Amino acid sequence: KNVQERGIYMLIDTRKSPYAKAYAPQEQNVALKDGFWLERTRKCMESTIPHIFSQFTNGGYFHEEENFKIAAGEMEGEFFGTPYGDGDFYKLMEGAAIKAAKYGDKETDKMLDEYIALIGRAQAEDGYISTKQIIGEMQNNGVKRQGDIDDFEVYNFGHLFTAACMHKRLTGKDNFMEIALKAADYLDVMYHEAARTGEVQTAVCPSHYMGLIELYRTTGEKKYLELAQLAIDLRDRVKNGTDDNQDKLPLREHKKILGHAVRSTYLYAGVADLYLENGDETLLPVLNRVWENLVHKKLYITGGCGAIYNGMSPYGMFLEDQRVHQAFGYEYQLPNVTAYNETCATLGNIFWNYRMFAIDPKAVYLDIIERSMLNLALGAVSLDGDKYYYENMLRRTKKLDYELIWPLERAHLIGCFCCPTNLSRVIMEAYEYMYLQDADSVYLGMYGASEAKLALENGAEFTLVQETEYPWNGRIRITFRDVANPEPFCVKVRIPGWVEAGSIVIGEKKKELIRKDANSFLDIRVEDAANAELLIDFEMPVRLTTAHALVEEAVNQAAVECGPLVYCIETPDADAETLDDLLLPTDAVFAKESYEILGTQVTALYTEAMAPNRTCGERTDLYRKLEYDGMKKVSVRFIPYFAWDNRGYGEMRIWMPLLYR
Repeated sequence: KNVQERGIYMLIDTRKSPYAKAYAPQEQNVALKDGFWLERTRKCMESTIPHIFSQFTNGGYFHEEENFKIAAGEMEGEFFGTPYGDGDFYKLMEGAAIKAAKYGDKETDKMLDEYIALIGRAQAEDGYISTKQIIGEMQNNGVKRQGDIDDFEVYNFGHLFTAACMHKRLTGKDNFMEIALKAADYLDVMYHEAARTGEVQTAVCPSHYMGLIELYRTTGEKKYLELAQLAIDLRDRVKNGTDDNQDKLPLREHKKILGHAVRSTYLYAGVADLYLENGDETLLPVLNRVWENLVHKKLYITGGCGAIYNGMSPYGMFLEDQRVHQAFGYEYQLPNVTAYNETCATLGNIFWNYRMFAIDPKAVYLDIIERSMLNLALGAVSLDGDKYYYENMLRRTKKLDYELIWPLERAHLIGCFCCPTNLSRVIMEAYEYMYLQDADSVYLGMYGASEAKLALENGAEFTLVQETEYPWNGRIRITFRDVANPEPFCVKVRIPGWVEAGSIVIGEKKKELIRKDANSFLDIRVEDAANAELLIDFEMPVRLTTAHALVEEAVNQAAVECGPLVYCIETPDADAETLDDLLLPTDAVFAKESYEILGTQVTALYTEAMAPNRTCGERTDLYRKLEYDGMKKVSVRFIPYFAWDNRGYGEMRIWMPLLYR
């Protein structure tokens, strides 16, 4: 049966998780309608997924198909590519499975079956599956299993588990799941042997915590839950742990988020999954403490996280070997030009917040998901869908006197493709963040034009229809059709954190929204769904946002925001020698107009900035005397941050120096 008939696909299946207070609907059938998210999903299907497959298969740069064939003994050659390429390929397959099953792409479905069969042939008899090591052992070249934690073997396993679970739910087929279960059984032996001997290593980027628990949810086999718990518990027995891997301190002593940003967000997402299943009360304080540290002191306005590329742990002794990379730094250490913000770190934070919402349904978790999706995640891929960022800066200058680790422009090909593959599946799964439920309620999550066939535990059955142009405006109309059971239910309307005014109307009842309503849910009781109409209007004026005084690179500056979108300015948007000359008046008045970038219509914001009449002194000097010759008005345009770097190379800024008046 196809997915529309099966109706039980979801990102994580917490329907039976005993400590989940909200979960994906049991019989969910979400269809995106013409609007923002359908446009982005179509571009992912038409451009992003095919382009990434071209890099992994049929002689593509990353050689992944060839690696599986060599491991299967069907082709001669040597391993080539990244050690985590297998896991990246599984992520790509996960997004492709949605394309195949949800959108009826039979060719993609056939292709996936062929790749699944190939992966099965490459898998070792004992269940082990990581092509670099299998090929290394075949060729006796010194590469072996568990030889180096930076070979990402268990990371590869974890993404196999997650992709196989999604594929099983979407298609009902067992072929991918059989490979995953065989691999999980191999891990079971490996971890129990580590527990027996005490020789424990941390698996970097621990996707397998989430993956194993999802195997448990999908199969009902408790041994996979127990294995996940064992894997997490063994972290506390690692010798000479590091802040970079979050294993220097026992898990329950963690107070701040630190180290590699992908490793940390994956870790805490997996720990949240474990809590959802076993309710271990010693885990919840850890999750809350570390989440608070991230959100209130280390999160970028775009939803980015992991500010620095290389450095020393801010909490370690500098005489110790505590190097960190792709990592969180000090509190409020949020640079702009050198902002690292690996795409996968933000996606890991989305996974984590989704699970935190299941634990405790607070609107703030969905607010972070929406901010991260609409700004950094979409900003990591070009509007035409085939160029990518690994890191995501907040400011680009004309010229740098030093070289950053990744290109200053999006590229078709980057040396590590973990972010594009991860991004492709997350964009395809955007619909998963739109609706959740409890026994008699529906939570409105990430807003977007869509329909959702829902069945609640209290017997209510209906199709919820959401009509909106969000995020371009805050007007949302909710109606209901196909009401199979007239049982009353509750719609929990999420009021985003940026809302200061607006209204919610159902029938004759009207609720005026004020600032204190932000980041909360408003419960709307629906007694007669067939005749109900819910009108939501979040007023969406342009606003200027400032940062904490310790965010040094944003002092006396403001970011321009409108609704859930962060805006930026690029070279084509102002007639100025450099964007650095521009001052944004605090009383600036903005006009909204439609503007096309690379075939995509966005809402641009137009206003007047101020700039000096002429350049004063030599800009190349480290310091120079201040000279002032008056100011002039400059017409400027701001565009959504997700749409930047689609009009050629130039400067870009989010944070604008302020002119107070």
